[in-house]
Amino acid sequence: MADWGLPGLTRRQLLEQLGRVGGSAAVLAAMQAFGISTASAAERPPELRGSGAGKKILIVGAGHAGATSAYELSKLGYDVTILEARSFSGGRAQTARRGFQAQEMGGEPARCDFDDGHYINIGPWRIPYHHRSTLYYTKLFDVPLEIMVNDNDAAFLYGRDVPGRLNRQLVRQGEIKADLRGMTCELVAKAAATGRLDGLLSADDKEIFLDYLCNEGYLSRQDLTYRGVDGMGISIRGFARHPGAGLVKGEGLPLLDFSDILNSRLWQHFNAVTEFDMQWTMFQPVGGMDQIARGFERHMGHLIRFDSEIERLRQNDQGVTADWINTKTGQRGSTTADYAIVTMPLSVLHRLDTDFSESFKEAMEGVAYAPVMKAGLQMKRRFWEEDFSIYGGHIKTNFDNGMGIYNISFPSTAWQSQKGVLLGAYIYGAVAVQASAKSLRDRLEYCLDIGETVFPGHYRANFETGFSWCWHRAKYNQGGWAEWSEAGRKTAYPKLLQPEGRVYLAGEHLSYMTGWQAGAIESAWMQIEKLHHRVLQA
Repeated sequence: MADWGLPGLTRRQLLEQLGRVGGSAAVLAAMQAFGISTASAAERPPELRGSGAGKKILIVGAGHAGATSAYELSKLGYDVTILEARSFSGGRAQTARRGFQAQEMGGEPARCDFDDGHYINIGPWRIPYHHRSTLYYTKLFDVPLEIMVNDNDAAFLYGRDVPGRLNRQLVRQGEIKADLRGMTCELVAKAAATGRLDGLLSADDKEIFLDYLCNEGYLSRQDLTYRGVDGMGISIRGFARHPGAGLVKGEGLPLLDFSDILNSRLWQHFNAVTEFDMQWTMFQPVGGMDQIARGFERHMGHLIRFDSEIERLRQNDQGVTADWINTKTGQRGSTTADYAIVTMPLSVLHRLDTDFSESFKEAMEGVAYAPVMKAGLQMKRRFWEEDFSIYGGHIKTNFDNGMGIYNISFPSTAWQSQKGVLLGAYIYGAVAVQASAKSLRDRLEYCLDIGETVFPGHYRANFETGFSWCWHRAKYNQGGWAEWSEAGRKTAYPKLLQPEGRVYLAGEHLSYMTGWQAGAIESAWMQIEKLHHRVLQA
């Protein structure tokens, strides 16, 4: 671990001392000051000492923030009750499988009719390796993980109405990546060799740079030319005829035209996995993302009162009272506690009848929520594997049509089985709003039209059933994730990090990891630490 200029004190030791003195808030502030990414700033919950026995905690919402709060506080002896409006836990971390039923606001009842064992993650669907807080609970609760293939060079790019010879052609991503990289390296290498980079590189650095370009772009060191083959003359970009036994040497694919690649603009799809939050391979729970919620339930499920929709929230110097209605029976009741942790999305909470201060209410309205739609399509045959040798990853297209279905994503589980569920649409923003106005059947028809264009003769012929879900029309979410503006982060966000009387907020919206499960978990860790210290000091 690096020394931070303090004699005998490493970065880890300094952060540990800060944690003991100032808690996780001080650690987060120090990490930001040091320039350390807070993509997942904490590895495990705060080490809290002392007892919460005799104190009642009300938690609103059994998503990951609520479940984390309940689990950790109950270990300290707090009397915890969770009120959850739905009949299941997990919040947005949901998986649609056979029998799953839901209804969007103003929409039709939706039921998932996939075959047993098949599913689609309609909420979060991948976990980065550095989201250590999420991985902490998957390990603690024995939730098995598997690799999620987030990028696959064998998958296709498809450009419709693009200039040049790549128009409406299925081209494997690896071909375009190899040629674009090789031809770019060739241009730069020849510019360097002919003195056009003189003044930018020393003579020694130029020779090393040329070695790098030749290695990176598979260039001939003699003439700095890219030919799409390695030093042995073997294609590095794919084959028209694959090598085999005996005299079957194989035949490499012809190079693409550099101008066609540039003008197609299909290269715009390549930057996603270069972002810190995205990798070529990521994690997913075996059997669906809702397995994390099931893991929490095994340890704190007895604390949850399902089907309990909050109607009113009031507090005074003595405690907090929530009035609720049972959505199944119509029965009304009240729950009183010393403190409350409310994990409802702000898109829902700001409409709730509360006695929060006007400034706090105004702060809750300072963030927008993303409209998001996902659609899963069950296919009777995994044609992408059998006919195209694509195992996981995404087909990336330039489709828009006012709907914006850009990718078709393939499952990273049950390889080579007969059937499979692919992600036929993952869209957000204005186009998701347009999609949500369609009937359930029309949404699927649109997905099928797009898929049939890319895979003619395969998509509709293999389609069996589908399920779509729009998070901005989910009554208890009203959006996929929080989207803070720079101004909102400066003004409203700090206000919401602090308790409003005896009420604390938690959720992905109170993190810099909005849209990720780690954001919900770590916001809960932050708030339970504040609450516990307050109880001990009272």
